[in-house]
Amino acid sequence: MGSRAYFITFEGGEGAGKTTQINRLGTFLKSRGIDALTTREPGGCPEAERIRALLLDPQAAWDPLSETMLHYTARREHIRQTIAPALQRGRWVLCDRYADSTLAYQGYGLGVARRDIDALAALNGGILRPDLTIIFDLPYEVARERLKNRPGAADRYEQMDEGFHRRLRDAFLQIARDNPERCVVIDASAGEETVAGEIASLIGKRLLS
Repeated sequence: MGSRAYFITFEGGEGAGKTTQINRLGTFLKSRGIDALTTREPGGCPEAERIRALLLDPQAAWDPLSETMLHYTARREHIRQTIAPALQRGRWVLCDRYADSTLAYQGYGLGVARRDIDALAALNGGILRPDLTIIFDLPYEVARERLKNRPGAADRYEQMDEGFHRRLRDAFLQIARDNPERCVVIDASAGEETVAGEIASLIGKRLLS
């Protein structure tokens, strides 16, 4: 069994099933006697949750760079208040979205320059690097149908146009290609049980053996 706490991030476009699977992984780890904290971005601490509400508001019309700065402000507080303390206490951290989402959404999706995103990360003293990132890959057409059937009003990102969502998919696949030692792509169009089984197997081989 793993001898230290691990930081695992879940990434992918809208409707990919990350939230369901991150909760399932938390349950799986608990069955193995592992204490795991499940958190999310933007959010994960009181201040960051307030920023989340601003970012997801369908009525907001953020300048893309301003939006990116808000994501990094929320991330700074999330790391400081939640992620780093949990890891220091020996808890695994499972995070629904992290820095790759900022690069995908605000960089590839909205056109913010990579140098500006990197500068914000550097201004924050760099960021904690995940031990493993699971990227949920889902064709746009499948994601669109899932979003149609999701209860509640669509948030600001869910309401963005087809071109934006297609750029997101391309972005996450490119991120995976650029970081093969950290990122693993999962076919999110498979059934919930199949995806959960693949993730459990991946964790077992990489982090629990």
